[in-house]
Amino acid sequence: MKEYAYIHEEGQLPAALSAVPFLNSFTEEQLDEVLNSSSLLQCDEGDVIIREGTIDSRIYILLSGELEVRVGDKKVASISRSGDVFGELALVNRDKRAASVIASNRALCLAVDQKFLQDIHPREEDPAFHAALFEFVARLVAKKLDATSRRLAEVEKELRLLKEEAGKASAVPGRVRKFQPRRLRRVPI
Repeated sequence: MKEYAYIHEEGQLPAALSAVPFLNSFTEEQLDEVLNSSSLLQCDEGDVIIREGTIDSRIYILLSGELEVRVGDKKVASISRSGDVFGELALVNRDKRAASVIASNRALCLAVDQKFLQDIHPREEDPAFHAALFEFVARLVAKKLDATSRRLAEVEKELRLLKEEAGKASAVPGRVRKFQPRRLRRVPI
């Protein structure tokens, strides 16, 4: 993974970034400061962007490519849309990362260091900046929670249907029977 300082022309937002909702949350002046505190990450397949269990203060925006979210060795999600934001919980809970994010293929991300932003915009001195930042994070977390809740409802429905089908199949002679545990013999150790 290669990291470069993000250099942009003040007051000008490149087309690739203009559609990113996170960046639209700020005034032009605030946005210049956000971008000045950012860097570009050029990732190859297999590069770890976020490592589970570590602490860092960055929020990331996928600009291109595809990423994989893993908890332990299990893939739990993909990030593939340009403009998707990840790592935002570091801003809220200041705790260890709950998952790893790994490049599935070549990817480009914008890394925004929110600790640096807090240093140049202390909360007491610029509450409007922090209000915009936290409002965006709150909206993003609510959106992700809604998507997770919908998916959980789908999975619960699928599980209920599978249980009903299994119950019906065991009631029909000659079909798959319900599992009946056998009594195990005790073996001396």
